[in-house]
Amino acid sequence: MSDPRHVPVLLDRVVELLRPALAHDGAVLVDCTLGLGGHSEAVLERCGAARVVGIDRDPEALRRARERLAAHGDRFTAVHAVYDELPDVLGELGLPAVDAVLFDLGVSSMQLDVRERGFAYAEDAPLDMRMDGTTGPTAADVLNTYSAADLTRVLRDYGEEKFAKKIAHAVVRRRETTPFTTSAALVELLYAEIPAPARRTGGHPAKRTFQALRMEVNDELAVLRRAIPAAIDAIAVGGRVVVEAYHSLEDRLVKQAFAAATRSDVPVDLPFLPEGSEPALRLVTRGAEQADEHEIAQNPRAASVRLRAVERLRASQGASR
Repeated sequence: MSDPRHVPVLLDRVVELLRPALAHDGAVLVDCTLGLGGHSEAVLERCGAARVVGIDRDPEALRRARERLAAHGDRFTAVHAVYDELPDVLGELGLPAVDAVLFDLGVSSMQLDVRERGFAYAEDAPLDMRMDGTTGPTAADVLNTYSAADLTRVLRDYGEEKFAKKIAHAVVRRRETTPFTTSAALVELLYAEIPAPARRTGGHPAKRTFQALRMEVNDELAVLRRAIPAAIDAIAVGGRVVVEAYHSLEDRLVKQAFAAATRSDVPVDLPFLPEGSEPALRLVTRGAEQADEHEIAQNPRAASVRLRAVERLRASQGASR
């Protein structure tokens, strides 16, 4: 596949981080963001003892991944769910614990490629942006019903858009006469509202607004806030959670969850650690790892990636494992 968006970001490093947890017979990886199955395929090919449970909220992604990974037979299981439903998924599969959990956050290449999904701003398309197109409000619904204050919050917090308030008020004015239905009208408005000097820096002027709408439509931060602790709880001793984030708010949330999980409760002035009071998990990565210049040149999406991983050292207090 020549399109660089179809190559998972930091693929070799991700598999390297997962491999120690998946080296034993019967090891299970949960790929919480299955997409087109690129990470799952690499794990199935390179970690011969492991099997993979792939979760995605997008039915079309599941269909394509099943086709791609069919050769691996019952080593791969696809599940239609949102990844904060991880405990329910594992319960239904009869898995009290797993050995690794992977998140590659954000929008998948397939969603960007299918014009009708409305994720991409480069061509006119319906303003949908739902990762699961069968349920929930669309981006058009957000634009046509949110107050100016709520639109400002979404664009500022999720898009880190400096002109959030200006754009929000322009959206409200326009929809009074012509409701938003397709991306071209929104892109046109953004070009009109974002000053020319700002349009010349920081990539396409619609990038931040489209990102913000996508995160709002799919409730991505709230889902992630529930999913990371659930993933940490799900891993057995020796298990790992690996996360690739592309947005500062997502990365901060992951960083905070990992810091809390690896922190000792013992007072800092105590001269020794009482037995059993060591943190149950350790950080595997030092800070957040980033892609190198070569990978960014090959795959521009890698420019904003932040990769973090933790490993369980011992069972939690009161845990069965």
